[in-house]
Amino acid sequence: MWTARNRAQYERKGQRYPSDLTDEEWDLVEPHLPPARQGRRFPAADRRSVLDGILYVLTTGCQWRQLPKDFPPKTTVHRYFIEWHTDGILMRLHHALYEEARTLAGRHPTPTTAIVDSQSVKSAEKGGLASILQGTMRVRKSKARSVMPPSIRKAS
Repeated sequence: MWTARNRAQYERKGQRYPSDLTDEEWDLVEPHLPPARQGRRFPAADRRSVLDGILYVLTTGCQWRQLPKDFPPKTTVHRYFIEWHTDGILMRLHHALYEEARTLAGRHPTPTTAIVDSQSVKSAEKGGLASILQGTMRVRKSKARSVMPPSIRKAS
């Protein structure tokens, strides 16, 4: 519940942008990120500013090309985002922070109970992933069916 004390704790007046990490948040996140890469042509990017840029795009929903100039170049931030996403680093980071938040709240790190409502079960029974994949695939045209009648096809 939002109280005056909670609001003061989560206020971000000292940041450039509301999405920027505080020093305490960075201390929690940093051990989960891979070490900085040494660039061949350019020096390695600051991982904190790269992560701040990623969080800015994800928080505001802006396009990569609209990333403000006080972040690293948009191509660098996007490349790190793609790399960390495909390597699973962002998922592992989210999971680790989720477990830590549960532990700080006095709970078991992973939930021990799950509730599934009947509506979710009904929609999953209708096909789930298989029907989604079929809906996104292009329709294949049968070679057997053609616009030309069979009599014309045989003649040629």
